[in-house]
Amino acid sequence: MDFFILAILVAIGIFVLNGQDQRRRIALLGSHLSQYQIEKLMEALTQGYLRALGEKDEERRTQIWNLLSTTETQLCDQFSRFATSFARAPAEETRVSKIAFAIPYIDKLLPQATFDLRQAFAIHAKGMAETVQNTAQRSPKDKAFTMSAELFLMQHTCHWFCKSKVVASARMLARHQTAYAQLLDAVSPATRKAYSSLIES
Repeated sequence: MDFFILAILVAIGIFVLNGQDQRRRIALLGSHLSQYQIEKLMEALTQGYLRALGEKDEERRTQIWNLLSTTETQLCDQFSRFATSFARAPAEETRVSKIAFAIPYIDKLLPQATFDLRQAFAIHAKGMAETVQNTAQRSPKDKAFTMSAELFLMQHTCHWFCKSKVVASARMLARHQTAYAQLLDAVSPATRKAYSSLIES
């Protein structure tokens, strides 16, 4: 019985500490994101992609792709400035646990089991910019597919930092019907290589 009570107390303690740590992380990320319209631009872009892909008339579809290029450029510019700003955050506050489940203050206990969110955002910014510049000469449809994957992977990283990898993957599956492994497969090869190296090193 004493062991059972102790286990309950330990579980409650972990829950409370996790809550405190996650609120700190959400506040840190939110303080930087609040200066930009990244989420609004993401929503406009993904909805625009769906509208273009669903358009039957080729001329109208081309017009939509052309209009979306402005939104893509704005989003890349804002995210690049956000990543540059976030890079100035203290290193000890930007560690992300590689362990799938949330463990309070794991960045302090096992820093070697973490990666730097600032580096991840730099990878995302570069991946988005290269996709929009379309150096790989993708078709509009393939470009939209790759850009969507780049955006969703960045979103996954944000949720991973704020909560845990398990929660981030579950949210991605619920909101976009896309598994984490599928995201990694769908981003550009350069992003996949850099991101995988960061989270696995």
